[in-house]
Amino acid sequence: MSTIQNLYADPGVLFAVSHSGGKDSQLSLIETLRWVPADRVLVVHATFPEEWPGALEHAKAQAEAAGCAFRVAHAIYKDGRAKTFLNRVESRIVARPDAPPFPGPKNRWCTSELKTGPIEVVIRAYMAGHGFKRVVSVEGIRAAESESRKKRVPFVKRTGPNDGLARAGRQAWTFYPIFHLATADVIPAIRAAGQEPHWAYAQGNERLSCTFCFLGSVNDLKVGARLRPDLYAQYVELEERTGYCLTMHKKPLRELVGEAVALAS
Repeated sequence: MSTIQNLYADPGVLFAVSHSGGKDSQLSLIETLRWVPADRVLVVHATFPEEWPGALEHAKAQAEAAGCAFRVAHAIYKDGRAKTFLNRVESRIVARPDAPPFPGPKNRWCTSELKTGPIEVVIRAYMAGHGFKRVVSVEGIRAAESESRKKRVPFVKRTGPNDGLARAGRQAWTFYPIFHLATADVIPAIRAAGQEPHWAYAQGNERLSCTFCFLGSVNDLKVGARLRPDLYAQYVELEERTGYCLTMHKKPLRELVGEAVALAS
């Protein structure tokens, strides 16, 4: 049975780091490079208009400074159009006007359609082009983020005919190198490595994903509304038009952000 140490040492194994531009992805790449040479590390960033500005550039800069290959993943519809969070919501409104158009904990289509799916397409293409048959998918998942993530296993072999990486003669594993790290320790560890996190953290953001995430804290929603008012207005219009709330707080964005501003004043 392969261990992560065996895979670190095996020159035939590619380490593919999914990099959102956020602090956990950044530290996961730092930790991976402690054990794996840069020529066996691929960094992939899934981009879309609703992500934080500069996230792509931040991931790219870190990868290129380390000498890693860097690729950008794009979500696309079958007809070739670019898929974004907002136009996907619009398509769901048309298809099912009686159902919530936004993602939820039991239907996280945003993650699969805009991030993991496109990233796996890029990883498969890179493996085919560079002769790799085995890959470790490195992700910045930490147990401290949520109760559901706490239940995950930080290193596991991937199997099954529907797995995006473990098929067609490939072997694949998933690895969370900073799984047991506390939230408060992440940014100090990045700085200890001589790097800085994405600029949104200095603006008060706690996480870096979509600017307005359905799992986002009220604090992060408030920061997003302040720094990206035009995008905020689009989300507010969608909520008001459909009657559904984006977030798990079960309140409209306008009300949540207004409450947060009032509490801070």
